[in-house]
Amino acid sequence: MSTNKEAAKEILAAIGGKENIASATHCVTRLRFALHDEKQVDQKALENIDVVKGSFSTNGQFQIVVGQGLVDKVYKELVVLAGISEASKDETKSAAEKNLNPIQRAVKTLADVFIPILPAIVTAGLLMGINNVLTGGGIFFEGDTAIIDVYPQWADFADIIHVIANTAFTFLPALIGWSAVKRFGGNPLLGIVMGLILVHPALLNAWDYGAAREAGEIPTWNLFGLEINKLGYQGQVLPVFVASIILAKLDVFLRKRIPDSIQLLTVAPIALLVTSFLTFALVGPLTFAIGNGIADGFIWLFGTLPWIAGFLYGIIYGPLVITGMHHVFLAVDLQLTTGTEAGGTFLWPILALSNIAQGSAAFAMYFLVKNANLKGLSGTAGLSAWLGITEPALFGVNLRYRFPFIMAIISAGIAGMFVTINGVLANAVGVGGVPAFVSIRGQDWGPFFIGMAVVILLPFVLTVLYGKLTKPKSLKEEE
Repeated sequence: MSTNKEAAKEILAAIGGKENIASATHCVTRLRFALHDEKQVDQKALENIDVVKGSFSTNGQFQIVVGQGLVDKVYKELVVLAGISEASKDETKSAAEKNLNPIQRAVKTLADVFIPILPAIVTAGLLMGINNVLTGGGIFFEGDTAIIDVYPQWADFADIIHVIANTAFTFLPALIGWSAVKRFGGNPLLGIVMGLILVHPALLNAWDYGAAREAGEIPTWNLFGLEINKLGYQGQVLPVFVASIILAKLDVFLRKRIPDSIQLLTVAPIALLVTSFLTFALVGPLTFAIGNGIADGFIWLFGTLPWIAGFLYGIIYGPLVITGMHHVFLAVDLQLTTGTEAGGTFLWPILALSNIAQGSAAFAMYFLVKNANLKGLSGTAGLSAWLGITEPALFGVNLRYRFPFIMAIISAGIAGMFVTINGVLANAVGVGGVPAFVSIRGQDWGPFFIGMAVVILLPFVLTVLYGKLTKPKSLKEEE
């Protein structure tokens, strides 16, 4: 077993030396590099280093999985050997962006906005799942009888949980506003205010917009002859996202040009007024229509061709994670759960099944590889994927051998097709693994558990059989 210094020296040599490093940092388990030229990386040499559990490139960053605790020690040795300063994650991200094409930058921007608010959304989803268990009819009793019907003393407890869980979704625009304005360099507090403005109780609730339009009773403001709908944007993603970009850019513009002595009295009022007027008059109605159009398109596709749509989404979700484009669909999930009358999202259950499938394929590799370190990695990576974190399984095991990844996405496609045909919906976005069932509607637990059984057993069996019977080249290379 090499020392931390030796490991750092070997990693440095494998990635092309210090001259190839534009910036470097680390997270809880991975070294993160912005490299001048990723083609200089010696992948084979890197994988033969004892401390390295896997590596991959995403969003312009080359990342090396080392492990919790050890990564900090190796990074410190690496900094000394390479003669580089300890960069912040933001600096490394900025350096990495130079290697991205326009589509990758757009996807990365969405990820930068939605990833910081994921803890709040996942927590809300888990709590909503507990509420579902208590209030869902037909889960534990016949007919539509729920736990709170049989044990009414639990009703208020369920109601309190619902209030706590639903807060993140009710004020979702405030969360997005905070994150988006921060991402684009503005004052995050203004982003929170912007989000709250769009869900102010004085506005027509977005849920009531359809009925109000049919009745011809949409309230309006009359600004010198210009009529603007007094419409709120509860549960909407795009309106606050675009408004936050405008707000952040305007905030930065004003702070550069207004003297410091009067910025407190001028920058925020001007930025909020201008952005709010633009949002209510133009940006809001346009993005409201676009967001609902996208959601309606998915609803139509999954309702009209459920077996094709479910299979395709199950097949492509794993590859989407590799590219980072899976973050785009988080916005669609949120729109479906909070901004439409669909009753929930049909995408998120497939996401959860895809994660489980990757974990099962990684578990199968435990019985195929001979190296003790790789056996340990297969087990821990599989467990991580079953709990919703797929990167160790994907990049450390399945893509390394290729065929486990293929078996996993085929299985996810089959399970995705099954749950879609059976109309399985999630009430909220929660943990995307085995615990996902708590976020599924009570009446859909049966078909979801069948789908879960498919992605637990099928990838495991297919991976083991393929490995034992065909003895693929990728497996022989490890012998």
